[in-house]
Amino acid sequence: MRAYAVIGANYGDEGKGRTVDWLAASLGPDVVVVRSNGGAQAGHTVVTGGRRHVFHHFGSATLRQGRTHLSRFMVSHPILFADERETLIGFGGAPQVTADPRGWVTTPWDMMVNQAVELARGGRRHGSCGLGFGETVGRSEQPSFTLTVADLCRPDLVGKLRAIRDEWLPVRCAQLGIDLNSGPLAFAAADALLERFVEQCRAFSERVVLQSDADLPRVGPIIFEAAQGLLLDQGAAGFPFVTRSSTGLANITAIATEAGLGELEAVYVTRCYLTRHGRGGMEDERSIDQWFSVDDATNLPNPWQETLRFGLLDPARLGRRIAADLAVVSDTITVTPSLAITCLDQARDDRLGWIDGAEVRSGPVREMMAELEMAIRLPWTAEFWAPSNE
Repeated sequence: MRAYAVIGANYGDEGKGRTVDWLAASLGPDVVVVRSNGGAQAGHTVVTGGRRHVFHHFGSATLRQGRTHLSRFMVSHPILFADERETLIGFGGAPQVTADPRGWVTTPWDMMVNQAVELARGGRRHGSCGLGFGETVGRSEQPSFTLTVADLCRPDLVGKLRAIRDEWLPVRCAQLGIDLNSGPLAFAAADALLERFVEQCRAFSERVVLQSDADLPRVGPIIFEAAQGLLLDQGAAGFPFVTRSSTGLANITAIATEAGLGELEAVYVTRCYLTRHGRGGMEDERSIDQWFSVDDATNLPNPWQETLRFGLLDPARLGRRIAADLAVVSDTITVTPSLAITCLDQARDDRLGWIDGAEVRSGPVREMMAELEMAIRLPWTAEFWAPSNE
């Protein structure tokens, strides 16, 4: 069984979605994409066959008839799942999805709290997407209020949701010092909201087949699709401006081991420059206009994550964080790592800028790629020179 992993090497937005789509094109229509962390706040863009889609809940090989498996580390979002599924059906065919019963589930109250607390921060925002991912993780760490994928098809679902709304929500709002009856929370107590969410949960459970990570579909090759990037891992520096999940090999190898996979090809993805969406520090932040003409139709300015920020890559630092991620791998699985670089078509005059120690260097694309390869000590698997995977 061939197995691959696609991992963001920076702050996210590296091009993981298009790398998964590219891999799937060479592997055939029976590929299974495993979402290994994060939730629907991830946005992985694929442009192929005249179609463009930003994947949130489904694997980025769906436009190539790939199947999706939501692992136990993926946080499901029934509200957004339904809308995205309809969009993908419009592209042709019904997406096939399985999910580990242990995966956690986001509720509308997680979203409301997330948005209310982010608005209350004013100028000290964290840059959250406002989709409730972090709140879901925090709530789910309390056994009394955990909601799992398995719960969505159980007869006591309404009782679980009432407990979250009537018991967890007031306590959480008091902890955060936010008003339970205003702003995004104004309609939190409405029975119509609960009834609508029950319908969405039932619809999710009817369209998703429960399947343990140990029983991953073996119809074809497997691609583990990570969300965010290594610099946003929950163990990375910069708390609280990180995500509440493991963004690298930790989750992936745990799933692979449970599924009995012994070998894995890991592709670390980076743009040829550095980006970050949302607040928090960056390894490098500056105008990159003299080297790059950035064209990004996905990461447009928005009220939650604001404007995409830019900087230059530091090959030495990039190499160190990839090495640190590879160091978590146990002896039970063999990982063969490589690199993929995206957005090379955005280089002005075939020249790039990058960081070398304390200095900024500038040179031809191939020179910079050679610097990366030497610093990271890994081979190139792919380089992307166009917005589309055609």
